[in-house]
Amino acid sequence: MKEPNDQLPQIPEEAPGKKPTEKTPLSVIWIGATLILCVMFTLASVPRAEAQGMSQTRNQNIRQYTAILQNVFDFIQKHYVDEVDPKSLYEGAMSGLLNSLGDPHSSFLGEKEMMDLTDTTHGSFGGVGLYISKPVGERPDGKPAYVEVASPIEDTPGWRAGINPGDLIIQINGEPTDALSMDDVLARLRGIPGGEVKLLIRRGDKLEFPVTLTRAVIEVPTTKHAMIGNTGYLKLLTFTPNTVERAKDAITDFTAKGYKSLILDLRNNYGGLLQSAVDICDLFLDGGVVVSTKSRIPDENAVFNARRNTLVGADIPVIVLINRGSASASEIVAGALKDRGRAYLVGEKSFGKGSVQQVFPLDKSGFKLTIARYYTPSDVNIDKIGIPPDREVKFPEFTDKDAEKLNALITANRIPAFVTTNTNASAEEVLAFARQLNREYQLDTALLARLIRNEQNRTAIAPVYDLEYDVQLQEAIKIFQSGTYKALMQTTKTLKTLQEEADRDAMPLAS
Repeated sequence: MKEPNDQLPQIPEEAPGKKPTEKTPLSVIWIGATLILCVMFTLASVPRAEAQGMSQTRNQNIRQYTAILQNVFDFIQKHYVDEVDPKSLYEGAMSGLLNSLGDPHSSFLGEKEMMDLTDTTHGSFGGVGLYISKPVGERPDGKPAYVEVASPIEDTPGWRAGINPGDLIIQINGEPTDALSMDDVLARLRGIPGGEVKLLIRRGDKLEFPVTLTRAVIEVPTTKHAMIGNTGYLKLLTFTPNTVERAKDAITDFTAKGYKSLILDLRNNYGGLLQSAVDICDLFLDGGVVVSTKSRIPDENAVFNARRNTLVGADIPVIVLINRGSASASEIVAGALKDRGRAYLVGEKSFGKGSVQQVFPLDKSGFKLTIARYYTPSDVNIDKIGIPPDREVKFPEFTDKDAEKLNALITANRIPAFVTTNTNASAEEVLAFARQLNREYQLDTALLARLIRNEQNRTAIAPVYDLEYDVQLQEAIKIFQSGTYKALMQTTKTLKTLQEEADRDAMPLAS
């Protein structure tokens, strides 16, 4: 705050035309000036004194509550009826501290959570390369809750051993998996590269065989790509240190194949590293602001700019696919490309996570704390708001009444049974079965066909894209094929403009 000038007040001259009645002694003038100065100094010091007083009170409260926490911790250790593990008390206290913030993105991270997060942020881990799932409780069909392989990661020990989606892992190193928690399973599969893991695999109802896998460094999959005609399709699964290099590899492949347009699929991408999102924007934006972060401490505010020389030329039309599962780093990319007029957005409104977290390690555990909010190039924070697409395209949704019918369908196990007995069912056969189910359960045929396709993908290596049932991807391809992309881009608005329009619409009309 700028301080007032500490100068003597000017003594006014006598008003013209008036004769002085009595000369004021000089000492009185100086006394008066001093009093005025004192009053000015006192008034100017009040805000500063109040701030200092508030700061002192806050510091006293911090010391008081810290001491109370320590005293309670010690009291429980000494007087609780049973002996208490200090680690359990510590973790409970840490969880309570961070939960009290009311921020779903700030939390205590136990050893398991810290390990998982480290795998993602480092982009690799020691393991066997299998995506797995495990039912919680008994399966609907009454069978044991064994670990099921969702998909092997390409070129990993599990993939090279021929393990398929849908295979059941019955045992790990001789231990039945139905009695293990998911944490227990991961602890046994992951570890130092070079170590061996012995699995017993069940395929179908009768085939069982042992597999010995040697752990290796597994890179977290971050991208998928393919050509759709002359359009390059690039799906980003998450943002890790490896994401930008894999994206560059995909774009180089598109260039070699003569691509004319590009679809960047950010659907169901929950985010990842901020710097990785900025680096992805570098591929599309020739300089300029990508995102800015603002915290409570002004010195920690930052602006991230794109580098010059893009990999995707300005003559390449770009469409970004988003949905409710697109969050955080995905929204940074979508928001930057939208605000900078570089891409057209198709799909559904994004999740709305506009905050930045930092992970602080504490021995083997740690905590994650929101330290800033990020703002798009037009200076908009989308936290709890989300990014609206330029063209909304939704998949058909189930009503409450449909949900009851769907529960009956799931309980009957009709779709998995069909896929098991028709492992190579064609699109025509899938549609015919969907129509049959429509007659029996009165559910939308397109929805049923998509459920069948999802089950097929669960028990086989999923394709990079599914143009037959993906209505949002279909719409993006239609826009390119119709030749309307340039005209549509001229109608797009920045997030700032959309926000200002929404605020005006929300204003009450004057009567």
